[in-house]
Amino acid sequence: MRSIFITGGASGIGLAAARRFAREGWTVGIGDIDEIGMRRAAEELNLSTYPLDVRDRGQWRSALQEFVGTTGRLDILLNNAGIARYGMFEDVTPDESDLQIDINVKGVVNGAYAALPHLKATRGSRLVNVASVAGIVGSPGLAVYSATKHAVRGLTEALDAEWTRHGVDVTCVMPFYVETPILDAGSKGSNQTIRDAIGNSPVYTVEEAAEMVWQAAHGSEREYIVGKAGRQAHFARRFMPGRLRKRLKAAFAS
Repeated sequence: MRSIFITGGASGIGLAAARRFAREGWTVGIGDIDEIGMRRAAEELNLSTYPLDVRDRGQWRSALQEFVGTTGRLDILLNNAGIARYGMFEDVTPDESDLQIDINVKGVVNGAYAALPHLKATRGSRLVNVASVAGIVGSPGLAVYSATKHAVRGLTEALDAEWTRHGVDVTCVMPFYVETPILDAGSKGSNQTIRDAIGNSPVYTVEEAAEMVWQAAHGSEREYIVGKAGRQAHFARRFMPGRLRKRLKAAFAS
């Protein structure tokens, strides 16, 4: 039976992906710092749970060793855990920026290191990293978050080439706004959240994001964008960068 380990699996996209893969008969393990959420997921889906702060390399090693010790294989690692802080760059504290970098970038790197031996040992395995459309277009109000997601996208591209020699594919899922707790993220000293700032921008469901994760786990592309608006942003960044830049700057000119 094929197996997948999902970080940030107690809620949001991670939990939706756990449901999607469990429905298909996969063995699912989730790692999270949310113990209550993991208990609920375990009761609902009969999956394995592991306490995991993705910043902690020791917890990574222990979680994957225990999971693979039970399953005998690791077909997919879904590097999904991430956080955001919304606000102008100078209003987001350095500590909050550090936290985003530690979880969104270092956490993904830690996962790649911990998973590689297990992925190499499983034929046809894959690393799936969750980035964001903010990793395609620099997002005002989410400067450091956007930087972390650009980093995840670049890491994915590099590892997809490097890990070919190990027989391991690496892909990236890039959601537009998705209905998760991240939309309610703000920064200290500010009452405005991402949800407040996005106005009439479309918000996609976690099920739509999970479906794209499923495709990323099976398809031949390196990048999978969640949502029509995300694909439009990708098109604008590629073919109309000057117009896109002017539009972004105009929104913050005053």
